[in-house]
Amino acid sequence: MFKESNLRKPLILGHKTYGDITNDIVNPIMGAAPKQWKIAITIAFIVALYGVGCIFYVVGVGIGSWGLNKTVGWAWDITNFVWWVGIGHAGTLISAVLLLFRQRWRMAINRSAEAMTIFAVIMAAVFPLLHMGRIWCAYWTLPLPNTLGSLWPNFNSALMWDVFAISTYFSVSLVFWYIGLIPDFASIRDKMTNHPMRKFYSILSFGWSGRAKHWTRFEEVSLVLAGIATPLVFSVHSIVSMDFATSIVPGWHTTIFPPYFVSGAVFSGFAMVQTLLLIMRKVMKLEAYINLRHIEYMNIVIIVTGSIVGVAYLTELFISWYSGVEYESYAFINRFSGPLAWSYWCMMTCNVISPQLFWFKKLRTSLSFTFFMSIIVNIGMWFERFVIIVTSIHRDYIPGAWGEFKATSIDIGLFIGTIGIFFTLFLLFSRYFPVLALNELKTILKTSGESYKKEGSH
Repeated sequence: MFKESNLRKPLILGHKTYGDITNDIVNPIMGAAPKQWKIAITIAFIVALYGVGCIFYVVGVGIGSWGLNKTVGWAWDITNFVWWVGIGHAGTLISAVLLLFRQRWRMAINRSAEAMTIFAVIMAAVFPLLHMGRIWCAYWTLPLPNTLGSLWPNFNSALMWDVFAISTYFSVSLVFWYIGLIPDFASIRDKMTNHPMRKFYSILSFGWSGRAKHWTRFEEVSLVLAGIATPLVFSVHSIVSMDFATSIVPGWHTTIFPPYFVSGAVFSGFAMVQTLLLIMRKVMKLEAYINLRHIEYMNIVIIVTGSIVGVAYLTELFISWYSGVEYESYAFINRFSGPLAWSYWCMMTCNVISPQLFWFKKLRTSLSFTFFMSIIVNIGMWFERFVIIVTSIHRDYIPGAWGEFKATSIDIGLFIGTIGIFFTLFLLFSRYFPVLALNELKTILKTSGESYKKEGSH
């Protein structure tokens, strides 16, 4: 029988059996909710209610309640949109790309990462819809039968590319996430004693019986969806970046944006996965399945993508000088020395300098430091989008038209509110759905389980 090298540390700690894995993941769903979960969802729900109130206020009053002005027509709305789309990238990357590369360490983190993708894309969609001003006319962006007049959207618009790219990404990610849940729903169904809940999970499991034919089809569909989803990891944020790159605004009109945005999205996405997993690990008592090896691997990805982002920043500065275009040079000089220079240096500190601390193994394997850094990285990535958008347009060609952007309480409330909605959705997911792919974890128990590794070493 195949044994993995004992030089590799186990992925599943403790002397776990197949039954233990099922019990550890299913029992929290069947039993009473932990006290920490109740506290967390109460806080998240209160913040979410405030966010919903801000959304209704914007719909009722209009986007004049934001801090936008004639010069700065885009600000927190598009910053938040790009930030949320970026966070949604890590789920598909972990699930699809690591599945195609047969990486075993993805088994413990892919389910939460996939759920994070779904909820992050929903949060991202809120901002372009609100920015339309008349959200009840959102259906005008769809290619509906032309019975109500001239309703066909302009397919040359970069914003229309977003509609199709993100809806495709969301659809494929949702199907991929749900397909992976089917065997786990069947495991919950078989253990559930509450009849209504048993019926609920029975419907969700689509009659899964665990026969060899079911597993064969499951693996085939998973591989096909992974093959479809992998290009989406690169295409979706590339298309989002083209909202800027296809314009003629100095600071936006650059060909480096697609790879730069993709690496930044993976960077911020993995940081958010770290934040969520470290919370879930503690609240749901999953220390045996999400251990230091998983944390270290994700921190290595953060080092690599953070370094790519740093190179992209320096490349932008060099090209702005080398181009010889005075407007392009000014856009970047204004970024690091203008009135919003503080946001530029926050971005550089959080995204380029701080991830390099992970080169030290002691810090890379520290749970508290990793949690702190995961938040710092996402703060930095929010500032990156803010810097790209606002500092490129707040000083345009005519000094008499220069304007400063000041966020209003509604701008801030919408952003904080979407974070509350996101965490509320994720905590509800963790309560009623398995947060780990329990049947996939079982497939690596004999090669990566701690007790089996010890047996193989004798």
